[in-house]
Amino acid sequence: MSDNTPAPLWDDALTLCRDLQRGTVSAVELMRNVYARINALNPRVNALVNLLDETEALALAATADRVPVGERGPLHGLPMAPKDAVAVRGFPTTWGFKPFAERIETQDSALAARMRKAGAIFIGHSNMPEFGLGSNTFNAVFGATLNPYDPTKTAGGSSGGAAVALATDMLPLADGSDMGGSLRNPASFCNVVGLRPSIGRTPLSRSFAWYGRLVTAGPMAKTVADTSLLFSVLAGPDPADPLTLPEPGEHFLDALVPAIHDADNPVKVAVSEDLGLLPIDPAVRKVIQDAAAKFADLGATVDYAHPNLEGAMDVFQTQRAAGLRTLGRNLDATVANWRDHAKDTALWNIDKGFALTADELLSSEIKRSRIYAHIAEFFENYDVLVLPAAQVPPFGIEQEWIDNIDGHGLETYIDWMAVCCMITVTSLPTLSVPGGFSPDGLPIGVQLVGKPRGDLQLLKIAHWFEQSTQFYTQRPHII
Repeated sequence: MSDNTPAPLWDDALTLCRDLQRGTVSAVELMRNVYARINALNPRVNALVNLLDETEALALAATADRVPVGERGPLHGLPMAPKDAVAVRGFPTTWGFKPFAERIETQDSALAARMRKAGAIFIGHSNMPEFGLGSNTFNAVFGATLNPYDPTKTAGGSSGGAAVALATDMLPLADGSDMGGSLRNPASFCNVVGLRPSIGRTPLSRSFAWYGRLVTAGPMAKTVADTSLLFSVLAGPDPADPLTLPEPGEHFLDALVPAIHDADNPVKVAVSEDLGLLPIDPAVRKVIQDAAAKFADLGATVDYAHPNLEGAMDVFQTQRAAGLRTLGRNLDATVANWRDHAKDTALWNIDKGFALTADELLSSEIKRSRIYAHIAEFFENYDVLVLPAAQVPPFGIEQEWIDNIDGHGLETYIDWMAVCCMITVTSLPTLSVPGGFSPDGLPIGVQLVGKPRGDLQLLKIAHWFEQSTQFYTQRPHII
């Protein structure tokens, strides 16, 4: 860290939020600290975009400080910058797409409304790739977000800006969203935690409500405890969602008391380096092997096993394309010459959606139902499945996507993310937790997959692993 960059006021978000609620830390003091760090670090990593002027942000913080202590919410006075796909009143939501760069929102999305009600102060957005497509955060509006562990490498995506803001302590908490790994991949690449909750845990996003539902929003933080705190705000029933789940957000605060180990009833862990069929970088394989050994050392029963996910990648490709067909239709109706502004991979995926047949769509849903039945049966014997959170360590920022892993060529820009995409199809809760580092010091995350609707138990297991390994304490080189 340079001499003129102050240390963050917080060691962890949980303690910081409690201090803000009690008034032992002022929102103005915190905002000054956050902006000092943003001013020093953000030009080097490009994680946060469309930021408020500091004077305006400090005025909002001063207003927060005038709220009586007994009336303060769980995120009172906390600066936040939602992902640039989340509508926040008064800010543009660009989706990294030039024709959207000046669209100012007039109301909050359901997700932003929950954070605002909890007391968060919105100061901007976190960067993401165009339309959230691809796990490399760059776009024609704001440029690329760089990995703080090595600025020549990508931060992953699509929630890359959020992951970098956390890793560099520019923000204490962040949100993201995940279709094929957009919470898990950048968390893996930046040594933070990204939770993709069960479908129906957080408010319905701009996607299908029933058929082909792949996208969900979730929390990100440097630790599982901090992730659980934000999850307690984001989660809870949504009356507009036909698949909503009933538990209130406060239910997930129980993850902060993670009594998980019982010698008479040990945690049952399944481990798979590759789901039986995927190419995986050797450094990633080593991290998964080490995670298996750690769980065994902790007293868990550990088996090398994986569920039957035959056809999962085909289902993902079809249902993802169906959603992007809807995006293409909306763009056709609202943005003249939009194809002139879109990146090639986005055009390919949207056109794949336009080419889908009804038989392909119906077949994908039948296959997805069969896959869920297989994995539900698998989890009758296990509490958690341990997988890579990304099939490779962070790669060069100039490379849009990985086309070869350990000598295996890959056909599309999605294939290298299959270890996340295939789990998406199951709708199970899953997260990336820091799992170790490559030989050259780049973060590698471990993906932990929980039982159906087992979000709380998953968080407890993740906390147990995290506290035993302490990988999250290793700071980026840039600071």
